[in-house]
Amino acid sequence: MNRRQFINQSNAVVAAVALGAGTAATAATPKSQSTKEKLEMNSPHLYERLTRDNAVLLLVDHQVGLYSGVRDIETLELKHNVVGLAKAALALKVPVIVTTTTENMWGPLIPELAGALPGVKRIERTTVNAWDERRVVDAVKATGRKKLIVAGVSTDVCLAFPAISAIADGYSSYAVIDASGGFSKTQVEMGVARMQQAGVIPVGYSNVAVEILGDNAAPDAEAVYAALGIPFAGLVYGLKQYFSRN
Repeated sequence: MNRRQFINQSNAVVAAVALGAGTAATAATPKSQSTKEKLEMNSPHLYERLTRDNAVLLLVDHQVGLYSGVRDIETLELKHNVVGLAKAALALKVPVIVTTTTENMWGPLIPELAGALPGVKRIERTTVNAWDERRVVDAVKATGRKKLIVAGVSTDVCLAFPAISAIADGYSSYAVIDASGGFSKTQVEMGVARMQQAGVIPVGYSNVAVEILGDNAAPDAEAVYAALGIPFAGLVYGLKQYFSRN
């Protein structure tokens, strides 16, 4: 083989190898990813809406004795918010589970909440973490829903502990901060920080209900807004009713 033939053959081999490598690289290159796939890769919590079909509300230890120690929110505001949340859940047909702890120590459920939930039986327990009580977990599981909305007194214990524990059991947890109360500002801040680090999503009592509502034209919209007791919402609805008659 002369020098020219050797060079031509070598060039052909190099070209073949390069072509094969290019084809392999093309085959190995993944197809363009969807937005959802990118979100799944970059975010540990892919957003999925709360709905009437996937949500369940757990109210933990809204008891008379515990309310006497709440310092981060006015007691009347806290009562307004948790009662509004409970009534909105009923209007949306979202299951509501109520638990108290050691009532001979911390007193009964606050009467405003008991009155808003007629027929809803509370589960009295002795465990600090409501998720350590089998009856509470079984009640949540029986609903078949995986989006757990939790409110409790206190924020850093009665709310935080079950909200975090539920995540380990495959639930998405939503902590209703303004329908919960703590015994100091620092305790509440530490509780919220701990929950967020564990993957719990902080929400407000009205925005979580409105997210579930989804549509202001829904048949239960009026009942939901009435339950929430938002002053400006009542004013707007009243004006709508007035102008619709004129």
